[in-house]
Amino acid sequence: MEDAIADFGSRLNRLIAGGSLSREESRVMFSQILNDEQPDAHQGAFLAAITAKGPTPDEIAGGWEAIIELDTIRVIPRISGDLFENCGTGMDGVDTFNISTAASIVAAAAGVPMAKHGARAITSRCGTVDILEILGVEVEADPPIIKRSIEEAGIGIFNGMSPKVHPAGLGRILSKIRFGTILNMAGSLANPAMPRSGLRGVYSKDLVIPVAEAMKKIGYTRAMVVFGLASDGRGMDEVSPSGKSFVAEVREDGGIETFDLTPADFGAEPVDERHLLPREDRVDEAVELLRVLSGMERGPKETAVSINSAPILKIAGKVDDLWEGFSISREIIRSGKATEKLGEWVRAQNSDPLAGAESFELLVERAAN
Repeated sequence: MEDAIADFGSRLNRLIAGGSLSREESRVMFSQILNDEQPDAHQGAFLAAITAKGPTPDEIAGGWEAIIELDTIRVIPRISGDLFENCGTGMDGVDTFNISTAASIVAAAAGVPMAKHGARAITSRCGTVDILEILGVEVEADPPIIKRSIEEAGIGIFNGMSPKVHPAGLGRILSKIRFGTILNMAGSLANPAMPRSGLRGVYSKDLVIPVAEAMKKIGYTRAMVVFGLASDGRGMDEVSPSGKSFVAEVREDGGIETFDLTPADFGAEPVDERHLLPREDRVDEAVELLRVLSGMERGPKETAVSINSAPILKIAGKVDDLWEGFSISREIIRSGKATEKLGEWVRAQNSDPLAGAESFELLVERAAN
């Protein structure tokens, strides 16, 4: 035991000095943390040091490997086509409503099978698990129920903080910290359904290429990693509806292409991110999200959602370009199909579908008034 603590401390000193770990070293250290084999001080210092240094692709892949092997209940949904996942890492500088959750619902309504893997709020006001729980999705569901939801409704979410999904240590660690760490990347990539296509937002331009390389290392065949800029230069873990976004795309041929995007590349006008702020009350936030998804808002929030669902449709082969993806996303919202898809999701990912549907319909009625 003392030798393991000493070895861990030695590698920790390397991180503190700005050095890096191999994938295997990262896997071993994450494994010891997940199994609670290191003192709390070592665990916290490790997460802080590797996050402050900036994780390498091998360090992210090693963390993912430990979580997948030791702390993830795996499922294999039976679907037609490739599974897709989308999420933001959090820790960014712009406070917005939950754009990625709304974009995933629009994408599912377009026929893209979505396997989300999210958490409750750590650095934001309202995480994807928080908002979906209010909307009626059973976020503490057993993995077989989530698998069924993906198969029946075309979308489901695994709660990254639930012991039903990650029974060993991930939830324990996340529940004790209130700052973003490498777990925002390695942990969120440990999706129980193992999708091979994804759209991932990161909180720093410096992470765009490393995270894309890490996704390639762990088996993603098609993906985009994005970091957006607000109009005042602050960063956001989404495709920016206000300014430039930096993108690294993992292609099917194994290459990684980098490029920039602006709202004009979607055929959209830039929006003022001040109009994207979340509500203080989470129930009000859920109602507002329903207004956006049902086509009532038809403003900056709809634009932000459509800009972020468009790349999903393009990567998934549903459209030929981002202009078409943006246009179809907006059509889906205004037709009511996105709200219908959310209702299907609530009924499918629920051990008590009637109770979930009743809660959802009450919120829909409130949004309409």
